[in-house]
Amino acid sequence: MTKTYDDIDATLINHLQNGFPICDAPYFQVAKELNLTEEDVLNRLKKLLENGTLSRFGALYHAEKMGGALTLAAIKVPENDFEKVTKIVNSFPEVAHNYQRNHELNMWFVVATETPEHLTQTLEKIEQQTNLHVFNMPKINEYFVGLKLEA
Repeated sequence: MTKTYDDIDATLINHLQNGFPICDAPYFQVAKELNLTEEDVLNRLKKLLENGTLSRFGALYHAEKMGGALTLAAIKVPENDFEKVTKIVNSFPEVAHNYQRNHELNMWFVVATETPEHLTQTLEKIEQQTNLHVFNMPKINEYFVGLKLEA
């Protein structure tokens, strides 16, 4: 696998996983802590997002504590129908992301909604529109797994 980041990028990623400053100039604060310029921090984050090293950069919210709901769902999709089902599933704004898997349940996706009731309704609508059973796999426990890149 080709490394798409350098030692400074690794330091930046590791640093940001420990928290993001809540202040008027957070990127300036991060830059100061890492002896970089604010422009360099912003450019590096942009590059890491564009090249796929980072898939997203932003806040993570605990949906359940805010009254919302989220779940991991899966469907067993016939290969001939995969593209059609993908379009249906991805048409729902509640679907955060969708992945094809090499498994009997070959489509896995995350659904996030403002209420638990809306989550149930969304899964039912996906079943109705795809004519396929949606396996709902809500989280039982939450674990934090930190990624640390060796520089």
